[in-house]
Amino acid sequence: MTANDDTPDHLKRPRDGRNRFVRSMDNVRRDAEAAAYWAEHHCTYQEIADRFGYYDRAQAWRGIQAAKQDVALPAVTKLRQTEAEQLDALYLMALEIIERNHVVVSHGRIVYGDDGQPLQDDGPRLQAIQTALRIRDQYQNLHGLKQPAKVEHSGGVKFEIVGVDPQDLV
Repeated sequence: MTANDDTPDHLKRPRDGRNRFVRSMDNVRRDAEAAAYWAEHHCTYQEIADRFGYYDRAQAWRGIQAAKQDVALPAVTKLRQTEAEQLDALYLMALEIIERNHVVVSHGRIVYGDDGQPLQDDGPRLQAIQTALRIRDQYQNLHGLKQPAKVEHSGGVKFEIVGVDPQDLV
């Protein structure tokens, strides 16, 4: 604590728009140093807390866990980016198919209507729309944009055995 302020130092950390604590660059560096020290010296979390200025051993443990996640984050981000680029390319292909004109073909020949114009075949367009929707679904899954389904259940279940006398079961 400082002389002019009664707020403890560990509560002065930066916060986001929802008033939750966020990690500053100083915290990221401290967590990385603490994780490296912990891996090299195999000490207790309380020793890590004392050495690196964590509030308690639980905060030291959380800092080391955050450092572990930070190490994997660049690889995961690159993987997501690559997957997103592939999905974008597939989506563009599906859109090209949707925008094309498709004609009905039977026995290798174009089928014409009464007006002499080729009949339009909506089948390929509908398949491309379904494909585009599946690609969008995969994109949403990749970026975590979907909300989990909430299932509520109430009531009970009643079983009835047909053709069996209940007295025979006792």
